[in-house]
Amino acid sequence: MTAQEDDANRRVAAQHAVAEHLRLTAAGRTDEWVTLFAPDAVLEFPYAPDGVPRQVTGRDALLAHMRNFPETFDVKFVDLVFHDTVDPGLVIAEFRSTGTALPTGKPYEQTCISVVRTDDDALITHYLDYWNPLVAIEALTPDDVPSDPDLSVTFGS
Repeated sequence: MTAQEDDANRRVAAQHAVAEHLRLTAAGRTDEWVTLFAPDAVLEFPYAPDGVPRQVTGRDALLAHMRNFPETFDVKFVDLVFHDTVDPGLVIAEFRSTGTALPTGKPYEQTCISVVRTDDDALITHYLDYWNPLVAIEALTPDDVPSDPDLSVTFGS
């Protein structure tokens, strides 16, 4: 096998790992989901709101972090697009989630970009997840909770 064929196979395997991550997450199959990750994998959320960790490391911590996802969101991930990279183990994925926040029944429509690194066995070693926490907060906030004017944001002068 040539180096070019090896890179192509590794790229396909890395993209498959990300697609499986989305499929298993949407299906609520967290025990299977965590096996897509290397034992010391890192899941990182640079825009995590207060109360949500910005980084989760290791399979046990990943599983604990995602354990309640199936009771929190009923989602499908759609419009998955992979962007080419030079490194075959690096995946840049763009996708949307569409569904419902189960505690409130409110819609949960999210746009995401993920930057994912995989090892030679196509296990995820680092998953950098860019999602909008304000969308999640809105979907999970019951309609009868009053807004707080002190939390408003002004843009510009």
